[in-house]
Amino acid sequence: MSENTGRGRQTKEYDPAGVQEFFAARAADWDSRFPDDGPAYATAVAELGLRPGAAVLDAGCGTGRALPALRAAVGAGGVVVGADLTAEMLTAAAEAGRGRAGLLVRADVSRLPIRTGSLDAVFAAGLIAHLPQPAENLRELARVVRPGGQLALFHAVGRAALAARHGRPLTPDDLRAEANLRPLLASSGWRMVSYVDEDTRFLALAVRED
Repeated sequence: MSENTGRGRQTKEYDPAGVQEFFAARAADWDSRFPDDGPAYATAVAELGLRPGAAVLDAGCGTGRALPALRAAVGAGGVVVGADLTAEMLTAAAEAGRGRAGLLVRADVSRLPIRTGSLDAVFAAGLIAHLPQPAENLRELARVVRPGGQLALFHAVGRAALAARHGRPLTPDDLRAEANLRPLLASSGWRMVSYVDEDTRFLALAVRED
């Protein structure tokens, strides 16, 4: 998923059924709403520096727009998995032919059906604002990645541009603000290594600590 609903930080009021309902209603025309995001996805994937044969998860993959770039990066011998909570998003991904680039799995990223330390990287587009318990959920992403593996938190537009799109101001508790995100990642098994927040993209890269 790439578009943020503007719901902000999820807490005990998190409603997975509501999240699924929101995205299910938009799955069929999701790609047509954001037709120009492809190059930004490809650039973000390139910055992960994935090697041929690597194993990577697209967490909250939505319609799978990152999957072709991830497959190109890891090659035919690599493993690409796209996981999303919403069945309709996965159906749209399959109908767009992106199931050929990776295995599509319906799964909650807070409880991934993936072995501990089995992945080299996680790519997550527009995911963090939808995590019910950000620290615990980022820790779950860390669980499935080997020490030294990578995490990319991506959005096709920056924080200010996204807030303007939704007609709301940036708030101090925005999880994507560097001052909030860096310690959040550190408490969840990750070390932030780069942070970019521009009008045309948001990308935070982190490395899995030992």
